[in-house]
Amino acid sequence: MKIQILGPGCPKCELLAKHAKEAVDALGLSCEFEKVTDIQEIMNFGVMMTPGLVIDGNVKSVGKVLTTEKIKELISQ
Repeated sequence: MKIQILGPGCPKCELLAKHAKEAVDALGLSCEFEKVTDIQEIMNFGVMMTPGLVIDGNVKSVGKVLTTEKIKELISQ
């Protein structure tokens, strides 16, 4: 599984990354994490507001910081 956090590195982006790591750890999964900070690359996902959460190439969230529990739900789907 690959999780990408889209954003310039703002506090909300960092918090989303922290919650995503907590979700993966809680589920006992191994996962590749990537922070995407390049604006052009972020726009290639069709994301215009950050932070964005991408799981295995699919955009799951845009413009908000999801809770650890919500990210666990998205990963389990």
